[in-house]
Amino acid sequence: MDKLIFIVDDEPSILKLLTFWVKDKLKYKVKAFENGTDALESLHENPHLVLLDIMLPDINGIEVLKKIKNLNSHLPVIVLSAQGSIEVAVNALKLGAFDYFSKPIDIHRLETALKNAISNYELTTEIDRLRQNLQEQYSFENIVSADKKMQDVFRMVTKVLDNDITVLIHGESGTGKELIAQAIHYNGKRKDKAFIVVNCASIPRELLESELFGHEKGSFTGAHQRKIGKFEMANGGTLFLDEIGEMEMSLQAKILRVIQQKEFERVGGNEVIKSDVRILSATNRNLREAVENKEFREDLFYRLSSFPIHLLPLRERKGDILILVEHFVETLNEKLGRKIKGFTKPALKLLYDYEWPGNVRELENTIERCMILTDKEVLTEDVLPPQIKQSDGMRNINISGELFGEESPIIPFEKLKEEAVKHALKITEGNIVESAKKLQIGRATLYRLMEKYNLDSKKN
Repeated sequence: MDKLIFIVDDEPSILKLLTFWVKDKLKYKVKAFENGTDALESLHENPHLVLLDIMLPDINGIEVLKKIKNLNSHLPVIVLSAQGSIEVAVNALKLGAFDYFSKPIDIHRLETALKNAISNYELTTEIDRLRQNLQEQYSFENIVSADKKMQDVFRMVTKVLDNDITVLIHGESGTGKELIAQAIHYNGKRKDKAFIVVNCASIPRELLESELFGHEKGSFTGAHQRKIGKFEMANGGTLFLDEIGEMEMSLQAKILRVIQQKEFERVGGNEVIKSDVRILSATNRNLREAVENKEFREDLFYRLSSFPIHLLPLRERKGDILILVEHFVETLNEKLGRKIKGFTKPALKLLYDYEWPGNVRELENTIERCMILTDKEVLTEDVLPPQIKQSDGMRNINISGELFGEESPIIPFEKLKEEAVKHALKITEGNIVESAKKLQIGRATLYRLMEKYNLDSKKN
């Protein structure tokens, strides 16, 4: 699209010269005005830049500048003046002018300023557009649920949008904890600032402190330069600490200090850095139980859970399954370029009856897999994964099969946990990340269980 430049000057010779130069030399579209009133009334045409003379016959150029900035604070204005006064230049720049030029104008310098101003405006406009898309994407209207309890959760969440109270979101993996955190941020007063995510379970414990607080050059082996941590990146915005229950006790104390005193130091540094960050956190662990087991600081738990939110697993809100199926088919049709109409009734019955241990995330991934596999307009039970087609049979085995048959001895629960960990390590060939994922626990929890049962990932 051609860029439109407004030129506002009451001297016909200068107006003609600038119009010719911008149109023929720089190849921009031009609209010329001899007064400020007409220029202001035409701002709805969305120019990319305004070249504005100070001395106008109807309104002083400074007043025109103020009105432009009130209507569109990002629109660049380059001020021109025959007065050559430093006071006028300083005043114009204070009011938001991109640059100031005294007459006669240095055309070469003006060309550079004009191109820089337009480039900056386009970048700012694009950032605003992306930010608006994020706010629309993470609005509460886009969180699909018809369940009454979930609707109650959404109503609760709206109460915390415009304050900085800490929120602890609890729920199983895949229930949408990060989606709720994003909705809180992008609908709250910090929506124009950064939303930074840290998964406390996915970062090695020895690196998590540096990831959060940053480090100074030479603070440890491999620290070749200063690193800015997530708390600094999130300044003015929101820091989302996912899987907070997997954080080491020593690091929990430092998080508590940031919450209480709103300051921290980088690893290996002495500079005290102020922190204006809203903290949202999430966990799939029972943190009250972790506190009782001395695995989580009690004072930090109460600091984080000023406003607790619990997300129900999908198996406890069965009414949402069919609604979510319809929603995911629609959104994935757009993503995959398909025109699939939905599932057959027998396939929907299997989807409804399945327990969905991976919750909404598992449901979405399952539907995408089915849509990729089929070449039909309607999805049948044939394309469903084996665990969903066999879910009835699996429940029967659990109740009356070999493991829990009527003649089987009662197995202590602790032994079942040990065997589950052994089996996961064996199936994944000792892959800790994959084992934790299949067991639906955090890596730190898996390490604790391995230590408790004296298990070695390489031998199981």
